[in-house]
Amino acid sequence: MISDIHKDAQARMTKSVEALRHDLSKVRTGRASTALVDHLKVNYYGSDMPLSQVASIAVNDARSLTITPWEKQMVGPVEKAILASDLGLTPNTAGTVIRINLPALTEERRKELSKHVHGEGEDAKVAIRNIRRDANHHVKELLKDKQITEDEASKSEIDIQKLTDKAIKDVDDVVRSKEQELMAV
Repeated sequence: MISDIHKDAQARMTKSVEALRHDLSKVRTGRASTALVDHLKVNYYGSDMPLSQVASIAVNDARSLTITPWEKQMVGPVEKAILASDLGLTPNTAGTVIRINLPALTEERRKELSKHVHGEGEDAKVAIRNIRRDANHHVKELLKDKQITEDEASKSEIDIQKLTDKAIKDVDDVVRSKEQELMAV
């Protein structure tokens, strides 16, 4: 029973850290990355499809991306999706190839993005603490129902706290590495 609670808490905490990694991959740094535009939705014959399913996305160099739609008539909708996004990027089209040049980040924009990254990290920490609270609540329920002893309950809370500390350390590491990536010129 207790081991199931621990496994569930650990799995959920790991998912929170992975979700943070995934969210931060979309944050633009000084380097071009396909993750920057992967999440964009393109109108494809009346339904919204992820950009990666209607075109190939490639990194040309550190400051530019190349998007090649698989169908010629998709060039317009892909351009519209890029312009409508909150990325602030302008596509340059040459035939069926769309190029996106990424301007260098200003110091002010880097600081803004750094604050955003910190905010995402705090949200992940809150989620992890909520998972800890839920796990401790389940242990207290077992104790109240007299399915476990006081000693088992206190040891379980210590183990859950260790899981929480490890997950929060992982979040701090992810945030720190993203911040270093942002601040690198």
